[in-house]
Amino acid sequence: MNLSCSLWQDNSLSVKHFAFAKFSEVTEQCFLLFTLILLMFLASLTGNALIALAIWTSSGLHMPMYFFLANLSLLEIGYTCSVIPTMLQSLVSEAGGISREGCAMQMFFFTFFGISECCLLAAMAFDRYMAICSPLHYATRMSRGVCAQLALVSWGVGCMVGLGQTNYIFSLNFCGPCEIDHFFCDLPPILALACGDTSYNEAAVFVAAILCISSPFLLIIASYGRILAAVLIMPSPEGRHKALSTCSSHLLVVTLFYGSGSVTYLRPKANHSPGMDKLLALFYTVVTSMLNPIIYSLRNKEIKAALQRILGKKIVLTCG
Repeated sequence: MNLSCSLWQDNSLSVKHFAFAKFSEVTEQCFLLFTLILLMFLASLTGNALIALAIWTSSGLHMPMYFFLANLSLLEIGYTCSVIPTMLQSLVSEAGGISREGCAMQMFFFTFFGISECCLLAAMAFDRYMAICSPLHYATRMSRGVCAQLALVSWGVGCMVGLGQTNYIFSLNFCGPCEIDHFFCDLPPILALACGDTSYNEAAVFVAAILCISSPFLLIIASYGRILAAVLIMPSPEGRHKALSTCSSHLLVVTLFYGSGSVTYLRPKANHSPGMDKLLALFYTVVTSMLNPIIYSLRNKEIKAALQRILGKKIVLTCG
């Protein structure tokens, strides 16, 4: 297999071009996986784009919950686009690889969108907490300005962490081998190729994971703990059902996203295996992004109605 690797001389040898490990040496298996991932990728792009479009074009959905959902769909589009095209290329190209600069850019965008999504999911949980536990003050405390600030903070934290982690890791030298035992430039497999002592870098990745994955998750748990306590004392069964139904989609998305991400980034280094890391990465980069639009559209009548209006208009225009 042609690994397309090269080195440059500047005080020490350092890899300037990486190659991705192939999923399989069997051509038929690679083609099958390519087709499956491509279909899921297209489904994810279509579903998230339709939800964002439905929310922005429907005046009845200009509420905090749907504002955050539109932001989540945009993050999912960026998240998948930062990873999957390279993955698809590596499945069909014998000489598939990426430059050092391209790898750094991919790591930045993947980290940026991933951390932003963690923070945004916490903001969505806080919104549900305010809607259920403080309904009389909801309109003032979750105004457009407050929602915009929460979204900007989520995107801003993702950008800062992405820049910091990428700059810190790519300040290292990479002496080889130049093959990344993964299908994109994720933090752990890139660190495994670095020269010398990387313990400080590994600690920085772990601390960032604790602060930017565990902290938002704890905020989500705290919000839903208060929500559950408020729901249990509601006198009306219909009120309890309505309150829980508005939270069920978000809880399922949080479980899927945080479950696979936490196992990947919060496990001790000794427990990492390339095969398991690849399977988990496939899940949280491809599968969850495809499932999120389905989860929200199936569980939300307003989203379904808005999507039906958009798809109905497109069908009419096509037939006309």
